[in-house]
Amino acid sequence: MPPPKKTTLLIKNIGQLVTMSGPSPRIGDELKNIGLIEHGGLAFSGEEVLLVGPSDEVEGKAELVEGCTVIDAAGAVVTPGLIDCHTHPVFSRTREKEFEMRVQGKSYMEIAAEGGGILSSVRDTRSVERSVMRDKTRKRLDRFLKLGITTIEAKSGYGLSLESEMTQLDIIRELDSSHPVDLVPTFMGAHEVPEEYRNKREGYVDLLVKEMIPRIAKEKLAEFSDVFCEKGVFTVEESRRIQKAAVAHGLKLKFHADEFAHSGSAELAAEMGATSADHLMFVSDEGIKALAQHKTAAVLLPGTTFSVGGKQYAPARKMIEEGCIVALSTDCNPGSCYCESLPLMISLAAVQMKMTAAESLCAVTVNAAYAIGRQTTVGRLEQGLLADAVVWDMEDYREFPYHFGVPLATTVIKRGKVVSGG
Repeated sequence: MPPPKKTTLLIKNIGQLVTMSGPSPRIGDELKNIGLIEHGGLAFSGEEVLLVGPSDEVEGKAELVEGCTVIDAAGAVVTPGLIDCHTHPVFSRTREKEFEMRVQGKSYMEIAAEGGGILSSVRDTRSVERSVMRDKTRKRLDRFLKLGITTIEAKSGYGLSLESEMTQLDIIRELDSSHPVDLVPTFMGAHEVPEEYRNKREGYVDLLVKEMIPRIAKEKLAEFSDVFCEKGVFTVEESRRIQKAAVAHGLKLKFHADEFAHSGSAELAAEMGATSADHLMFVSDEGIKALAQHKTAAVLLPGTTFSVGGKQYAPARKMIEEGCIVALSTDCNPGSCYCESLPLMISLAAVQMKMTAAESLCAVTVNAAYAIGRQTTVGRLEQGLLADAVVWDMEDYREFPYHFGVPLATTVIKRGKVVSGG
């Protein structure tokens, strides 16, 4: 019998410990349950959670190793590390000029039609040195971490050629192994039709299906395949063909769905057994029911609606009432939402989508973990799961949406080690 595990990091005197213990993922009334322990304590052994409970009880049971890190939370709130389940973090040049154009009245789709949008990032990605793009991405990961985010999903999609897409995914793999933030890789060659294929769309779909997806899968560069199923981008029929190829090569599915208009993409995502459908500002009632029935996570991105000056946010309340697995994310990208702050998304979700603090916390922990296939390792503070936790400068978890726009993570712990603050 192996010797009992010893504590390598102890957090005591936690005012409110949000464990998220319980069902994973959560739907409906389950979203009210955040596994709250008043005056809680946590003990970690190496990379794993060892003990969770009242502070006195945890301190009494924990056998500390010599040199154990002890953190006195002094009545603060502690949560699992936050999970950002939809990001596009690998890029070099930003697009602040386009933001100003939107402020002056041009729509996102109008800017894209004039050669801006995703294709402007594609031109930059194809020309910039790999090291420049990697280093700028690393800085974004540093910002995620300081905001209490310890795991992200990271998409390609600014290369739109085999070589450039592989470069983006290789950067994701490199940073996953060298940066404290864990990255879950998604191939998104179907983000847009590149300029050289504008008059031969079918040829680009062929390239995706016959060359890019097989090679990406063979090199094990991605876990998911995502497609922008939207009017003016990829049709439902094209998206189905692309994602069928992805499934055939062992990739799990995600969809950019119903972002600017209803297209039937949420229904397609559910039908194909996708892990998540994301955006969903214009999802239909039938689409909501399909997502709930097939347990496809609904990833909502309020920062994108805010950043593009939109008026229609995803119908979160209806989704919750219908039993959808609702998650929240930043959609961090250089065009429609350049923001790494999940806490800000919680505030937007409250004000614009009428989600409570408890619902939003579930949406950036247990449900976000489900949306990236990590529900058995992160998103909860339970024995045996990864020791990812954040100490917040607040006394009540309901301050998350209320105290907005400032950094409140004082100590961030990833895999049992203090990686920010402390």
